[in-house]
Amino acid sequence: MTVQKRKLGKSNLEVSALGFGCMGLSYGYGPAIEKQQAINVIRTAVERGVTFFDTAEAYGPFTNEELVGEALAPYRERVVIATKFGFDIAPNGQRTGGLNSKPEHIRQVAEASLKRLRTDVIDLLYQHRVDPDVPIEDVASAVNGLVQAGKVKHFGLSEAAANTIRRAHAVQPVTAVQSEYSIWTRDPEPEVLPTCEELGIGFVPWSPLGQGFLTGKIDVSTKFESTDFRAVFPRFTEEARKANQAVVDLLKQIAQRKNATAAQIALAWLLAQKPWIVPIPGTTKVHRLEENIGSVSVELTLEDLNEINTAASKIPIQGERLPESILRMSYR
Repeated sequence: MTVQKRKLGKSNLEVSALGFGCMGLSYGYGPAIEKQQAINVIRTAVERGVTFFDTAEAYGPFTNEELVGEALAPYRERVVIATKFGFDIAPNGQRTGGLNSKPEHIRQVAEASLKRLRTDVIDLLYQHRVDPDVPIEDVASAVNGLVQAGKVKHFGLSEAAANTIRRAHAVQPVTAVQSEYSIWTRDPEPEVLPTCEELGIGFVPWSPLGQGFLTGKIDVSTKFESTDFRAVFPRFTEEARKANQAVVDLLKQIAQRKNATAAQIALAWLLAQKPWIVPIPGTTKVHRLEENIGSVSVELTLEDLNEINTAASKIPIQGERLPESILRMSYR
């Protein structure tokens, strides 16, 4: 199976229509999976036609970039690797919990990421969260310096507000904006997506399967480990899961008709929004990877999309998508 290709905006950065979010292999959703298993999942994704892989220094910290670097080394010419800077992390991996997008720090992080990723150029370098203490123009200028030096090819922003995207883009063209986006998280629709369309910027939805909830594999009885983010996410309290089940039921209803799964409908819905949208679902299992890739060939007609949107608009989603402390860092 070959996965169709898409271009991220006007940048000519061509990637598979579905990317692969690597974070969950080593961080965020419970204990890291065994290294060889993780490498196998990433390499299977490449063999199935996925060419776009997303990581960050903060995932671990550092361990996810090292894993991605090792897994993709034999395929480096065939793939696009995206990573991120922006958190204050000491070289020993200690976090302060704060942000740091000072130009000197960006340069240091880029050098360290290049080593961990075993490459001489980062295809797409995102600012992970907007740092209110550093003007976005200074951030864009620092990345521009890395582009001029041949260490970075493309600049991206994550969870940024429309005005910030404009200001950054005026200094160093922004190739992609990454934010959480799915059938139950529609925050980018009012301002960010129209700004991306106007400026010719690609959009990369993270958590396109709602941290796994939209697959239908999580219900009221699901228990999360203490190392799993979802244990403290407001949208994953038992009460919220019970209320939000209606979204999954809607996806399952459409899936049955299309001979697909709920996860495939959730991804197909995103792919149908704009031709420059590239979701990056993650998984630790090869059979889930195959299922996600299958979403690229699910055809949703205009009638299907209208039906999904009408039904979804009547379902009030319970619980914020992130805890307040993390939410405060978004859309600045």
